[in-house]
Amino acid sequence: MESTSSGADRRIGRSRIADQIVDDLRERILSAELPNGSRLPAERELAEQYGVSGATIREAVRVLATIGLVDVRHGAGSFVTAESDTMIGMSIASVVRLEGVGARELLGLLGALNRYAAQLAVQESTDAEIASLREAAEKLAVIDDIDRTIEDLRAFMRRLSEISHNALLIPLCRLLADVQVELAAELSGGRVSEWRRVSGGLHADRLAIVEAVESRSPERAAEAVDAHSAHAARLILSTPQAKRIQIADPGYARLLAGLLNARLSSAAT
Repeated sequence: MESTSSGADRRIGRSRIADQIVDDLRERILSAELPNGSRLPAERELAEQYGVSGATIREAVRVLATIGLVDVRHGAGSFVTAESDTMIGMSIASVVRLEGVGARELLGLLGALNRYAAQLAVQESTDAEIASLREAAEKLAVIDDIDRTIEDLRAFMRRLSEISHNALLIPLCRLLADVQVELAAELSGGRVSEWRRVSGGLHADRLAIVEAVESRSPERAAEAVDAHSAHAARLILSTPQAKRIQIADPGYARLLAGLLNARLSSAAT
């Protein structure tokens, strides 16, 4: 296949044509030749570049949209959406639904990832970054508004992963932390009293994580995150709403997949 910087002629062989176009466009997207947010060349232009029909191009673009690399906007064209959160989220949502992954499994995975994030933060974060983690934790000392608490919880959990400075860990933790917060919100039934019981009950655990990272001790950081994760799972899954949902969906797979899909949809808008 001949490839030029202008993309003027990218003709390919006839076997598995659409698959080859998908592979080529995916490589162009991941290499930032087609950067995130950019508009894909028009269907006619792509058809000329690859020497195929418009129908073949449409098939390839549909595949790219399915795997989260392209957003097709009717009347406006197709745009690159190569964001790590979206690609990871689509994969995890599919696994959750397909394998019937339960809430304890998802919360356990987040706990393991946060454990690693905290250990890396001990080694990689600056004093100023640790101070910002403490500031995020201290905002959760008083809980009197559910929406604000949701945002503050997200900020704290995201900050913990961000100061690990691990490019793969950050989007994984960010996605799962958001789902944990949304799961807690769903299971609270919209009652401030439940939020105080769950989030308020974890305040000391969050501060313990901060203090462990401040101590620059990987062992203390791991222990603090483990304690927080176990306590969070007990509190989140002990609400009356959690018990009612579990009757219809023992593994919470439908609820978790729905939360993931809703998050992806909101991120795409």
